[in-house]
Amino acid sequence: MTTTGTLPATAHASPEALAGRTVTPMSGAGFLTALKVFSVRSLKHSFRDAESLLMAVILPIMLMLIFTYVMGGAMDVSGDGTTSSDAYLSYVLPAIVVTAAGFGASYTAVVVSNDMTTGFMNRLRTMPFPSVTVLLGHAVSSMVRNLLATAVVFAVALAVGFRTDASFLQLLGSVGLVALWILVITVVFAVLGMVAGSAESASGYGFMLLFLPYVSSGFAPVESMPSWLQGFAQHQPMTPIIDASRALLNGQNPGNEWWIGVLWCAGFVALAVWMAAVLFPRKVAR
Repeated sequence: MTTTGTLPATAHASPEALAGRTVTPMSGAGFLTALKVFSVRSLKHSFRDAESLLMAVILPIMLMLIFTYVMGGAMDVSGDGTTSSDAYLSYVLPAIVVTAAGFGASYTAVVVSNDMTTGFMNRLRTMPFPSVTVLLGHAVSSMVRNLLATAVVFAVALAVGFRTDASFLQLLGSVGLVALWILVITVVFAVLGMVAGSAESASGYGFMLLFLPYVSSGFAPVESMPSWLQGFAQHQPMTPIIDASRALLNGQNPGNEWWIGVLWCAGFVALAVWMAAVLFPRKVAR
């Protein structure tokens, strides 16, 4: 049986003619287009994982309610010998948000590790777009998820009695510091997921970071801690970030704490970006 048809013109061309042709390479997706694609992909996966999404919202609310109503009546955070659940709620709210952000960002480490260990990243290396945008897409998704959880926490705090004397700019500054830390912890966990050998180890590597807010001024004044612990609690990154956010949230002057916290965040981001730039090509080009 013979099949007839029209062949492309290049099929009849001589090798000399083909050699003289100019082949235009296929153009790949730009950085912003690729970032949008993978951010949407990661967001879809996040919202389909209902259990993780629910935990990201429920966990900070439960922490806030437990610390406020179980410990609030016993904590003197004003320094005048009085205790109050409402006063402790204003004190502990920024710490609750940054603590929950760490747990939410740990999910990023797991999904990035899954992309690395299943060969998904290697497959993307053959496609015409910046493969690092996959990591950034996970970071954007984690930011959206954590900011959503933060908004819910503030709404519940208002419902149970939280009030503030902060101006609009002070509120914006307080939320901005919290959002900056969410970005930092998300990028750090994304890098941990990249270098980890499995999803379980990716989550475990960042385990110590999740405890930093507890050993800070987030849940109790540094002065109330043992003397051997006060030095670490006072000079670790969580303390200035939480202190500045708390001061702004309550309409007070944050002093030098805000720029110290910003410097800590900038240092973490710079280190994480450098590690990603150095290690990412080696990890995916095996």
